[in-house]
Amino acid sequence: MTRFGRRLPLVALVFAIGCDRATSPPQESKVGGDPRSGPGGAESSQAPATRSTASPSDTASPGTTGARLPRIVFLGDSLTAGLGIAREEAVPALIQERLQREGYAYDVVNAGNSGDTSDGGLSRLDWSLGGNVAILVVELGANDGLRGLPPSRTRQNLESIVATARQRGITVLLTGMEAPPNYGPAYTAEFRQTFRDVATHERVAFMPFFLEDVAGDPRLNQADGIHPTPEGARIVADNLWRYLKPLLKKSES
Repeated sequence: MTRFGRRLPLVALVFAIGCDRATSPPQESKVGGDPRSGPGGAESSQAPATRSTASPSDTASPGTTGARLPRIVFLGDSLTAGLGIAREEAVPALIQERLQREGYAYDVVNAGNSGDTSDGGLSRLDWSLGGNVAILVVELGANDGLRGLPPSRTRQNLESIVATARQRGITVLLTGMEAPPNYGPAYTAEFRQTFRDVATHERVAFMPFFLEDVAGDPRLNQADGIHPTPEGARIVADNLWRYLKPLLKKSES
């Protein structure tokens, strides 16, 4: 991937790194819940996108009162949380719509936290895996690359996340990320390979680049140059669906 690296402006680096305001695990956001709110209760696209007040309890499938739906948890950063766009426009919500449209009975949980590195994702993993989790989508690493963190550290964190989920019988879809070019070709190549190595070592499904077909295109990204617009998020969701669908099971009821 080169478009992301070539076109990522310096101001976007500052914005992305500066958006890390989380000091404790946010509550899980069930898609379709109450709107996000910023300071004072007013909706704000600049607020950390995952600080919702949704309950992490399981929901019942239509027509199966009391039955617990298996969960698909998206563990990620602001790209998962949907920073700057409405909750229903974020990738997890779009995947929930696709699941319902195609007859899959799953409850999607948006466990994205703006500013999270792989360290942050690992620190709240146990909390995020509460309930009947069937699939974990791991979208972490963008902020590791933006900050120039050692790829070895990112790999260790991702392997711990994936291994923990697999030990609990949870299917994992890992998504790859790219680093900006200002750290040099050696770093960007090692960073890119980190995700591939984790997927191979842990034998999990792998989407090579979460922002495929979106990164670097100003028509599909917000003014910060990093976070997708609603149209960009739809493209991400469509691309991700190709990797997620083979992992799904349809209810026999």
